[in-house]
Amino acid sequence: MMMVSRRRILKTGGASLLLLGGGFGAYVGTRSIAQAQEPWRKAAQGFGDPRIDALAYAILAPNPHNRQPWLVQLQGEDSFQLYCDLDKRLPHTDPPNRQITIGFGAFLELFRQAAAENGYRADINPFPDGEPQPVLDRRPLATVTMIKDPTIKSDPLFATILARRSTKEAFTNDIITAAQSKALEQSAISADLVNNISLAMTSDSDQVARLRELNWQAWSVEYATDRTQKESVDLMRIGAAEVNANPDGIDLSGPMMEALRLGGIVSRAQLADKGSNAYDAGISMYQEILDNTQSFGWLISQENSRAAQLQSGATWVRFNQAATQMGLAMHPVSQILQEFPEMADLYKQFHSAVNVAEPARVQGFFRLGYAARPEPSPRWPVESILLNA
Repeated sequence: MMMVSRRRILKTGGASLLLLGGGFGAYVGTRSIAQAQEPWRKAAQGFGDPRIDALAYAILAPNPHNRQPWLVQLQGEDSFQLYCDLDKRLPHTDPPNRQITIGFGAFLELFRQAAAENGYRADINPFPDGEPQPVLDRRPLATVTMIKDPTIKSDPLFATILARRSTKEAFTNDIITAAQSKALEQSAISADLVNNISLAMTSDSDQVARLRELNWQAWSVEYATDRTQKESVDLMRIGAAEVNANPDGIDLSGPMMEALRLGGIVSRAQLADKGSNAYDAGISMYQEILDNTQSFGWLISQENSRAAQLQSGATWVRFNQAATQMGLAMHPVSQILQEFPEMADLYKQFHSAVNVAEPARVQGFFRLGYAARPEPSPRWPVESILLNA
């Protein structure tokens, strides 16, 4: 399917490209989400407490729907407990809170890297009060203690934290080579860390075509199922004012989106309305992104405990960082791994297609390729996650 151009979108519903002309165009061009991106710029400034210094990097971790569900209770001079903000779970697209837990694994891994950069060992004790099942609850996900350690080594991936992105764009036609895949795996799976996660990647045209079709079907199921689509639409921040006021969720900003919003073309109601121009444009744009994919990768755990989910998150972010280090783009497309009833058949088909059988399971699925690096995603400031600030 051809890419939906800015011209085509802006003419949708009778709106004209004239919206972008003259003073109106100048106005929308000034709408900035710099305020919501400030945590990326402040991460390296130092906060006077080594825990908060490392947490300032940890909050930049990838996480589903950019919910940023982390809460921290500082303890004493060197420790903290990590909790989930239960209001930021995704009950429809992530009923068992598996993907949210994977996000916490990425958070803890970036914390570990940042602590090591400042000469601290982060002793991480996951689920000190037991693994919460069947969903996350008020028990801590981890207790973390920082210990000054002159033998601690800087992680070579630390330098990529501020450049890491989830690139939700069409990729070029360049293919990831076998040598690149091997280098990515070696960087992501560190021998110094306890890790029961493996990586698989493919650029084989037939397998990529099969996985692309399965991914398209899965995305279509999530988009067509009222409650799962509404969960995403409700979390969309449309335009700079909404993004800056609530720097989480799904960022729909930039001059074009500002024009569409002010022109009455894009709203949450229109995005949720099946058959509307905005709804159909979402379908076209995702297919254009998916069609421009030449390589896929996936993470496999040997079982599906909460501990395995945390390890998957640590490996996920390390792989994303390793890709960044090599000039590659990465985009999570894990709709087919969601565990709501309408997805069950595709979930089974996917695991069969990649030869993963229980008790092992795929914990993450992603596109891999080349694309221009996007702007950083919005983040709440590090101070906002502290329960005793």
